[in-house]
Amino acid sequence: LDNLSNGSLENIRDVLGSIEFIKGDIRDKNVVEGALKGVDAVVHLAALIDVAESVEKPELYLDVNVNGTFNVARASRKVSAFIFASTCAVYGEPVRIPIGEDHPLSPKSPYAATKIAGEAFVQAYGNLYGYRPVILRLFNVYGPRQSKAYAGVITEFVKRATIGEPPIIFGDGEQTRDFVHVRDVAKAIIKALETNNASGIYNIGSGVAITINDLAHLILKLAGKENIEPRHGPPRPGDIKHSQANINRAKMELGYNPSVSLEEGIKEILNLGKK
Repeated sequence: LDNLSNGSLENIRDVLGSIEFIKGDIRDKNVVEGALKGVDAVVHLAALIDVAESVEKPELYLDVNVNGTFNVARASRKVSAFIFASTCAVYGEPVRIPIGEDHPLSPKSPYAATKIAGEAFVQAYGNLYGYRPVILRLFNVYGPRQSKAYAGVITEFVKRATIGEPPIIFGDGEQTRDFVHVRDVAKAIIKALETNNASGIYNIGSGVAITINDLAHLILKLAGKENIEPRHGPPRPGDIKHSQANINRAKMELGYNPSVSLEEGIKEILNLGKK
C-alpha cells in the first residue's frame, strides 16, 4: 500500500509480478481496511519525514503521520506483528551519547512529535488486540534511489559533488549524525518480523557518528572533487546537534548487525549516478 507521493513503481519493477500492489493513502480508512484483509503482519513505513517541512505544515504532518498511523493500527486487529518505523528525532537533543532506547523523549519538531504519537497508537492497539508491536527508531537512513523530495544529506551532497558544486552545510557543520544504509534497515525489519519474541523499541543505526563537515569532505574525496570547499548556510529549525545510536539491544534481541560501511555506501551512490 503506497500513494506514490514520494516513491516510484520503477523501484520495485523486478518484484511487481509476485506482490499485490495497492495504490492508496493511509488516511483513507476503507483503503487501509481492505489492504489488511488476510494479512499476517504489518510493516508500516508510510510517513512524511521532513523536519523543516513539518515546522511549516504541522497540520499535514498531524494528518498523515498520526491519523494515518491510527488508521493502520486500528485496522490491524487480526495481525500477529506490527513493525513501525519511527525515528531518532523523538529523542531531541541527547543528554547522553550514544543514545539508548531508555533515553528521555524530547521532540524538537512537529515531525518528531507525530512519530511519538504514532508509537503510542501502535503500542496501544498492540495491547488491545494482542499483536506484537515492534518500534524501530531509525537513525539517518541513506542509500540508492532516495526520493528527490526527501533526499537526505548524503544524497544531496553526492548530487552536488557530482556536478562540481560545493555541498551546502546548514550551521557550523560540527553536528554529528549516525548514518545507516537502507539495506541494513531492511535487514532489521526482516529480523523484527522473524524474531517471534521481539517486542518493544529498538534503535536501528550504525552505532558510529560522523560530523557533517567530515561527511562533506569524505564525499568530495570519494567523488574526486577535493578541490571544492563546502559552503555553510544558516542552521535549520528543529535540527538537533548530535546523534549516535546505541544498538546493543537490537544486536542482542534481533541479531541485528549493520554491515554496510559509510564509505562503501557512498561509493555505491556515486557509482549509480555514473550509470
